[in-house]
Amino acid sequence: MSALVRRSLRVLAAGGLAAAALATLPGAALGHVTDIAPPEPTPWIALTSWSFEPFALVGILVAAALYLMGVRWVDRAHPANPVPRRRIVAWLGGLGVIAVALFSCLDVYATSLFSVHMVQHLLLAMVGAPLLLLGAPITLLLRVASSETRQHRILPVLQSRPVRAISHPVVGWLTLAVVLWASHFSPLFGAALDDPGIHALEHALYLGAGLLFWWPIVGADPHPYRMGHGMRFGYALLAMPLNSFLGLVLFVTPVVLYEHYATLQRLWGPTPLEDQQLAGGIMWAAGDLIFLVPLLFLTLAWFRAEEEKGRLHDEKLDRERARLARAGDGGRP
Repeated sequence: MSALVRRSLRVLAAGGLAAAALATLPGAALGHVTDIAPPEPTPWIALTSWSFEPFALVGILVAAALYLMGVRWVDRAHPANPVPRRRIVAWLGGLGVIAVALFSCLDVYATSLFSVHMVQHLLLAMVGAPLLLLGAPITLLLRVASSETRQHRILPVLQSRPVRAISHPVVGWLTLAVVLWASHFSPLFGAALDDPGIHALEHALYLGAGLLFWWPIVGADPHPYRMGHGMRFGYALLAMPLNSFLGLVLFVTPVVLYEHYATLQRLWGPTPLEDQQLAGGIMWAAGDLIFLVPLLFLTLAWFRAEEEKGRLHDEKLDRERARLARAGDGGRP
C-alpha cells in the first residue's frame, strides 16, 4: 500500500508540474484586462465586508438549529448521559468556520487574490470538515431516533453498499487527492473564478472531500470501516504529501497559472506571481501544520490505548497469579 501511494504521489507531482507548464502557454498572450478588483482591504473593510449567499446561509442555520434541537431532546431524555459539550462546540465551530470561509471578506477577495482563495479551501476541507465530524451528527441522529427508525431505516442506510463504497478509507483518500489536484490543474479553477455557481460547486467539492477524508480519522461516528490507531495515523500521514507537493508546485511555478488573476486590474497588494507563490506557501506550510494537529492527537490516543491495553493485561496476570496462589494453598482464602 505504501509503495502504491508513493508511486501515486510521484505521478500526481509530475502531472501537476506538467499542468503548470501547459498553463504557461496562454500566459504570453495575456494583455487585456478582464475584471476590476475591489478596493484595497483595510482592517475596517476586512471586518465589514460580508457577502451572504441565501442558500448556504439557510443551510448553515438549519444545520445549527436541527443539531441543537437534537441535543435538547437527548439531554431531556437521558439526563444521566447528555451530549458531551465538546461535541456541541465542535459542530457549531465547524459551521462557524464554514460561514467565515463563505461569507466573510475571504469570499469577497477570493477572486482578487489567489492566496485568499487558498485560505478558503483550507478552511472548508481541513478545518470545517473535521470539526463537523467531531460533533458526531450521526451518533446524535441515532440517539434521537426511535428504536424502530434506528433499526429499520438509519442503520440499513449506514450499512448499505453505496455508503460502504463511498466511505471506504481509500475512496476518501483518493477523493481528497483528486479534488486538490484536479481543481487546481483543470478548467474548473478558472471557471470558478468567473462563475459564482461553479465557485459554489467548488466549495461543495472541497467540503465533501474533507468530510469523506476525515470521517475514518475522527472516529466520533459509526463508520463501516473502523481503523485502529496505527492505521488512522498512517492514513493521515500519507495524505500530507498531497498537500505539500501541491503547495510546492504552485510556489515554484515561474508564471501565473490562471488568466483571471493575471489579467485582473488590481493596483494594490502583491503581483499575480507573488500572490501565487504566497498561495503555494500557505498550502505547503499552513496545510502541513493543520495535518500535524490531528497527527499529534492520534499519537496521544494511540499511546493511551496501548497503556490501557497494558494495564488490562497486567490486571489479568495479577488475577491469574492470585488464582494460582490460592490453588497452591489448598484453596484457603
